[in-house]
Amino acid sequence: MIRSKSIATLAALWPLASYATEDGAPVAAVDTVEVRGHYDNGVGTSGAASQGSVTAALIANRPALRPGELLEFVPGVIVTQHSGDGKANQYFLRGFNLDHGTDFATFVDGMPVNMRTHAHGQGYTDLNFLIPELVDRINYKKGPYYADEGDFASAGAAHMGLANKLKENTASVSIGEHKYIRSVLTGSTPLGAGNLVYGAELGHNNGPWTNPEAFHKSIGVLRYTQGGSDNQFSVTGMAYKGAWYASNQIPLRAVQSGEIDPYGAIDPTDGGRTSRYSLSASLRQRTSETLLQANAYVVQSSLDLYNNFTYFLDDPVDGDQSRQTEKRRMAGFDVGQTWFSQWGGLDVSNKIGVQGRYDYLSPLALYKTVHQQITGTITESKVKQASAGVYLENTVQWLPWMRTTAGLRYDRYRFDVDSNIAENSGKVSAGTTSPKISMVLGPWAKTEFFVNFGEGFHSNDARGTTVHLTPRELEPVDPVTPLVKTRGAEVGARTELIAGLQSSMALWKLRSASELVFSGDAGDTSASRGSYRSGVEWNNHYIANQWLLFDLDLAYSRSHYTEHDEAGDHIPGAIGKVASFGATVVDVGPWSGAFQMRYFGPRPLIEDDSKRSATTAIAYARVGYKIDRRWSLALDVFNLFDRKVSDVDYYYASRLPGEPAEGVDDFHYHPAESRSFRLTLKATF
Repeated sequence: MIRSKSIATLAALWPLASYATEDGAPVAAVDTVEVRGHYDNGVGTSGAASQGSVTAALIANRPALRPGELLEFVPGVIVTQHSGDGKANQYFLRGFNLDHGTDFATFVDGMPVNMRTHAHGQGYTDLNFLIPELVDRINYKKGPYYADEGDFASAGAAHMGLANKLKENTASVSIGEHKYIRSVLTGSTPLGAGNLVYGAELGHNNGPWTNPEAFHKSIGVLRYTQGGSDNQFSVTGMAYKGAWYASNQIPLRAVQSGEIDPYGAIDPTDGGRTSRYSLSASLRQRTSETLLQANAYVVQSSLDLYNNFTYFLDDPVDGDQSRQTEKRRMAGFDVGQTWFSQWGGLDVSNKIGVQGRYDYLSPLALYKTVHQQITGTITESKVKQASAGVYLENTVQWLPWMRTTAGLRYDRYRFDVDSNIAENSGKVSAGTTSPKISMVLGPWAKTEFFVNFGEGFHSNDARGTTVHLTPRELEPVDPVTPLVKTRGAEVGARTELIAGLQSSMALWKLRSASELVFSGDAGDTSASRGSYRSGVEWNNHYIANQWLLFDLDLAYSRSHYTEHDEAGDHIPGAIGKVASFGATVVDVGPWSGAFQMRYFGPRPLIEDDSKRSATTAIAYARVGYKIDRRWSLALDVFNLFDRKVSDVDYYYASRLPGEPAEGVDDFHYHPAESRSFRLTLKATF
């Protein structure tokens, strides 16, 4: 832990407006800033109690079962899986079952990861293309309080930055049970006036499943950077391919009767194939009076996903398997310009930003399949979806102990759908305005207070905005609202009053004009009633000494629909209690280690709350040993106590052979993986 000069001292050398957070907002003068190595969450570094940053040091020291679990470094986020590891994870935060990412925006190197109008789920967020060793930082925000955050960011947002230069080059091989193997090469080297960062990964895993998952993937990354933090330019190319057989959720009755193993499957041919290729560029230029930040990107991706959630409910002979497929080309940009100045002796920053994105999907389709062979077309579409957003943001340091940030954002969307069902073709446009306001008070006694308010939105699937006939039954249906408004508020505090402890608390609420809920018969989400959520979060990071770090994050949420229905007003899958505890040990001679436990409590599975999920608590552990200057070993243990718990639970009707035509209402769950070990040998050079 290194103690820097105080910002107050720096302010005597340069005007306050000449330095700022990474967003460009000026920071308040405080007595002391501590660089903790794992977090940059100190007093004076953010605009809300729920905003923060995690550095590569902590990411490297904690074991992760899947790349998507990087998002669990965001306090209160739970990352699970209800299908094969090659598919996007399922996420929970602030009372939301976010499904595959709706209402939580995720970015990598400035590129949005959430996929609009996705074949499987709105906001689909697949992080399997990431090499965690190349992630330098995760900056996170919660709530719709930030003018530069648009679609999908109502519950929160996470920005993952890639390393511009690595301290050392590494090569590692990991082996584990169930034919798990992962080989990774990362490094950087000077090139011209900058640095070339590179990474490659090959992996395979069968998992504990009766039908081996056979998930294999390959990843390549090349990144070129020039300059320092104030004047920087980068270009990044990324490539990813993956294929797997799925371990989908299974009916409880089939396990209890002995028909299948707890790690078995009803349809062993479920699975998928995916690819993602991207090229992105970023620019950051800083002077004493201005800050320019710009990103641009192009992405080409594809997905073929085979799912059977209801087994033989719709087709008692061949089964209900379907293929969801898409090929996507996406391009976009994000440009923000900040001016630092003084108004009447007050330090002020003004920012204007413009963002644009275009998605072209062809084909975007749903097919009827049997053992991955197409037997019929349910729907096929070509979709063109374009959006543009512009925002203004003003930050004023009114007093040494009071700072305000006011923002206004406007977004405009255009949906163009060409469907094989003529009635479902059409063009729709929609726009929305989102005001934002925040106030930071303090610090007093190394403690500051926050008040935040803002409006946000999420876009709905383009096909839903033009639909008039259901694809399967061809029955009349009303189109959905293109852009769904959300409104949130938060009060919070952050303190460093106790030496070595960073602690923050936030009380929040969020309203949504329309909820997205899981539909078991379709294996997808559909728009529903409006909702209201509220909760409290308490996050703690304690540096016991130079080699020991503790984390404790607690969250509690309440959720319900705002429009009454006889079916009930509980939101299926809405998470309530979340807890995470971690301990990290570093540099105890040649030894290091980590322990992490996460808990998420029971959730309503249907609207009347008569069916609820069980609780889930899982622990991970790591023991590391540095053999010499170049070589090291690490042993990771997942599900340390071998808990027989669920990754996720649902309750809906499905049909097994011999059951009534209307099916059987039952719990469907995806079991957490049993205890497993992975050993990693790493060389540095």
